[in-house]
Amino acid sequence: MASPTNRTVWQETFGVPGVVRDNSLPSNDELGDHKVLVKVHAWAINPCDHMLQDRNMVKYPVILGCDVAGTVEAVVPGSTAASKFRVGDRVFGFSANNGFQDYVALEVKLMTKIPDDMAYREAVVFGLCSATSAMFLFGKDYLHLDYPKLGVPKKGKPVLVWGGSSAVGSNAIQLATGAGYDVIAICSKKNFDYVKDLGAVQVFDYKDTDVTEKVVAELDKGECAGIFMAAGSKDGNVAACKVAATSKQRLNLATSDYIFNLDDVPKGVDVKQLTPENFKPFPDCWFETTLATFEGYLPEALAKGAYKVAPLPLIVNRNGLGGIQEAVDLMRVIAEKGQEGIKEALDRMKEGMRDDKISAFKLVVEQP
Repeated sequence: MASPTNRTVWQETFGVPGVVRDNSLPSNDELGDHKVLVKVHAWAINPCDHMLQDRNMVKYPVILGCDVAGTVEAVVPGSTAASKFRVGDRVFGFSANNGFQDYVALEVKLMTKIPDDMAYREAVVFGLCSATSAMFLFGKDYLHLDYPKLGVPKKGKPVLVWGGSSAVGSNAIQLATGAGYDVIAICSKKNFDYVKDLGAVQVFDYKDTDVTEKVVAELDKGECAGIFMAAGSKDGNVAACKVAATSKQRLNLATSDYIFNLDDVPKGVDVKQLTPENFKPFPDCWFETTLATFEGYLPEALAKGAYKVAPLPLIVNRNGLGGIQEAVDLMRVIAEKGQEGIKEALDRMKEGMRDDKISAFKLVVEQP
């Protein structure tokens, strides 16, 4: 082990800021057969981080944070983990609410290697949003599409991704495209070029008054493989359901919004969603779909440039764990103020952004 201590951001209870304090490093017994110890170089902030800090949703005290990128620091000799990773490997991954640490024990099913030429701040954006996309697209309880594979032939089947410029949508477009589907994306007009660059073959503006008719006409030209609602908003979910209800096909629809009220679903539309009943915090199929994409597709796709960095990293600070709370606070501003909050974020810190007009970004904190 590199150090006898490990710093963490400790959440004593809800409604208060996190506190940085020393903690012990995980032992080999704690790593066991399926975990490795990762020295973190960058953290990404997700909406759930401020939600779990603000609301009484988990058992406290707790260490929050999901997305990390760094280097493998330790692995138990002879373990399953040792057959997949070795000390010094550059990786990204995520964990169930214990990511805000200098050293994190990661499940090998929930991590993957990254190319040598990819910065940690770029790699850290993938974790939770790519795994979320994979579960809803490929999980047997959701759309159950074919998995992505390099060089797969086109299927000629459209998949609709509503909220294509969101963090989850950005990955859903790439994963579905990699599986051979023709992705039709819904987003704001300013993000058309962004989602096309990720692989969308058709893009529609969600603000168009006749967007439902346009989308249905496009989907019904062939056999639609399904609809994925990637951005969690009631209006978006209702609109996606309207498309499914209007189409002449019986369309499967999956939504990443676990609080969407199913009473708003039109009769005859089947919506698959993550509910409190199957949230453990990860559903059973989460590990299956994550392993299939993280191990079976992303390493080669990233290495060959077939999978792009999306959403874009927005560097909040380089203060390490001491800068996590600032980033969580900024995420809260974005959640509470919507577009105004996004503008505030872009005005405050633009490093890492390729284009200020792009709304798909992920807040990132780096080590000093």
